[in-house]
Amino acid sequence: MSKNTEPMGQGATCSVLFVCLGNICRSPAAEGVFRKFIADADLAKHVVVDSAGTGDWHLGELADVRMRQVAAKRGYELLHRARQIKVADFAAFDFILTMDESNFRNVSELAPSKTDLVKLQRFTQFNTKLDYQEVPDPYHGSLDDFSLVIDILEDGCRGLLKLVSERLGGLGRGIL
Repeated sequence: MSKNTEPMGQGATCSVLFVCLGNICRSPAAEGVFRKFIADADLAKHVVVDSAGTGDWHLGELADVRMRQVAAKRGYELLHRARQIKVADFAAFDFILTMDESNFRNVSELAPSKTDLVKLQRFTQFNTKLDYQEVPDPYHGSLDDFSLVIDILEDGCRGLLKLVSERLGGLGRGIL
């Protein structure tokens, strides 16, 4: 087992940070989807979830209105305010999951040490059904593009939830 998959014990927490470019589309949606999944699995008190962007253009803003609209139709509430990833996030989070290759490269350059890089992973590696190498940025697209992003995030969050449950020693209910 790698460091990121060793069981933590009953009272321990696990922390997950989702990262995209501006922190107004993909990563806050991933945060919202995963928050609902962990709540439904009765893991909310064991898992810390946040999101951030590599850029600083949208600091303090809510998620894009189109993403909030599409997410709400599926039962996800996106209340996060955009923030930029910082070096300290490597100490604060067990998993740092990027939405695309550009995000992965940018975040890897922030890692304080090579050992911190083990926390950095590509989000789509957790997908179980949909075959995407990246979560596409819907910002300049249609509502269908935002909906596709939610599809990909739901798939990846299911896979991530299973891993987090295992890491927490099998805690959680209704996890397939």
